[in-house]
Amino acid sequence: MTDDPSPEGAGNPAGPTGDDLGTPYLRLDRDGPLAWCVVDRPDSRNALTSAMYFGIRRAVDVVNRDASLAALIITGTGDIFMPGGELRGREPDRWLDFPDLLGVDVTPFEAIRRSPKPVVSAVNGKAQGGGLLIAMLSDVAVVGESVTVRAPELLRGIADTGYAAYLPAQIGIARARDMLLTGREVGAREAESWGLFARVVPDDEVRETAREVAVGICRTAPQARLQVKRIINERYGMVDRTTMDAFLYSEEMCEGTRAFAEKREPSWVPEAFRTGRRL
Repeated sequence: MTDDPSPEGAGNPAGPTGDDLGTPYLRLDRDGPLAWCVVDRPDSRNALTSAMYFGIRRAVDVVNRDASLAALIITGTGDIFMPGGELRGREPDRWLDFPDLLGVDVTPFEAIRRSPKPVVSAVNGKAQGGGLLIAMLSDVAVVGESVTVRAPELLRGIADTGYAAYLPAQIGIARARDMLLTGREVGAREAESWGLFARVVPDDEVRETAREVAVGICRTAPQARLQVKRIINERYGMVDRTTMDAFLYSEEMCEGTRAFAEKREPSWVPEAFRTGRRL
């Protein structure tokens, strides 16, 4: 894997075409009527650049617009699903900053939530931040038993109102407070018992099980399924984008992401509570 951001279609002013997802760190693999969106940025542990967030959104759109495709499966490479956004400023495929990306609504979260065709996540390793949201909002997430998850946004100074809407609806208010306010790591089995995920399987069975799940969903009636999905997903409620957008580039967000990049604790952590390590 190189840092060359310019394969065919990338950097094209007209935008990506065909199965190109607009970044060398994502690929769309066709498997009969199934499409696999594979996150492949091993040198940065699959951290999502702005272009990668867009590319996952594009994968959802490609599948929904192609009559030969029936479902999308999202997965990562190695032992990492997605650890969330790239916070170190290392985006060799950069064409848009992440806060700007939010402003033009090309993130994948709501696209996955409202996708007419099934979206399944094959969670092969650690899932945090935006990666965990992608898994949560998929129709079904199949998770390896060694997987850990975390929502560390408040440790980075990010007022993530998406998590504030989605997580309490999924696992309850008390557990959502615990995850969001402490940023603690949760194992796959505990997450399953909370209702964060429905299927936890041995690590080496994640991909095949995800494929079986996608095929199973595809056997249901598409229009009836879409209505059931819509009603279920209404329980998440609305995401307060006005508040989230207002806090983009805030002093806390700038300090939190800078501290992460510099491998230190943010300045707001009381001196007595500091450990000398990145949160």
